[in-house]
Amino acid sequence: MEQEALLLVEELSNKKKKIYDQSPLRYILRSILASMFIGFGVIVAFKAGNFFYVEHSPLAYPIAALTFGAAIILIAYGGGDLFTGNTFYYSYTALRKKLTWKMAFKLWSTSYVGNIIGACFFAFFIYATGLFSDESTTGFLLSVADKKVHLPTSELFFRGILCNWLVCLAFFIPMRLKGDGAKLFTMMLFVFCFFISGYEHSIANMCTFAIAFVSNPPDSFTMQGVIHNLVPVTLGNFIGGAVLMGWMYHFVNKPFIETKKAD
Repeated sequence: MEQEALLLVEELSNKKKKIYDQSPLRYILRSILASMFIGFGVIVAFKAGNFFYVEHSPLAYPIAALTFGAAIILIAYGGGDLFTGNTFYYSYTALRKKLTWKMAFKLWSTSYVGNIIGACFFAFFIYATGLFSDESTTGFLLSVADKKVHLPTSELFFRGILCNWLVCLAFFIPMRLKGDGAKLFTMMLFVFCFFISGYEHSIANMCTFAIAFVSNPPDSFTMQGVIHNLVPVTLGNFIGGAVLMGWMYHFVNKPFIETKKAD
């Protein structure tokens, strides 16, 4: 059963809270790091996929999905604090009464702001490198970014729910596995699934949009469109992590955890 992994979720939440209590600055810097790690994944995904995109190959998206897995490895092993994963960790721990809801919302909002800052910083670095200054290298990224900002609100919302449900599972399932090889494979498989399925991840979108803004985007790509995407996607991500992961695992495991405590 998953009770042992859920204990690790509580421990992880308390470690994150301890970092915040000791230094909010350190916590927000970890959040900045996390979205910059996502930025690395975005770059390698769209760089790799672009080679196939310019040839009109159907492999463009699968290759991007496969290489984007680098991002989750960087976060899992390089540290960082990602809003989307925190929606699961803090909601579950708060439901277990090991964390106050006030603190959970404070940690969520701080990590989200840090993730935004990190995405902007990373876009600046990419702009400074000139790697996305040539139209021959930006086509795939700009086409995907432009499509995202024009999707219907309801579709964005439900894609956000399914995305973070799967992404949280990508962090949660490996907690029960032994050995880094099995953990890495599982993480990359789940991330491939969310990417290839076309779901919407708010932090990955932040990085994609920030890079698009410094890469000569089309006139149809606007800040209004970015907000139109990020608001429903963020809400969907929150529900996917807090409800379908946090509340669901708390509810279905409550009898087992209470019985174990009584023993």
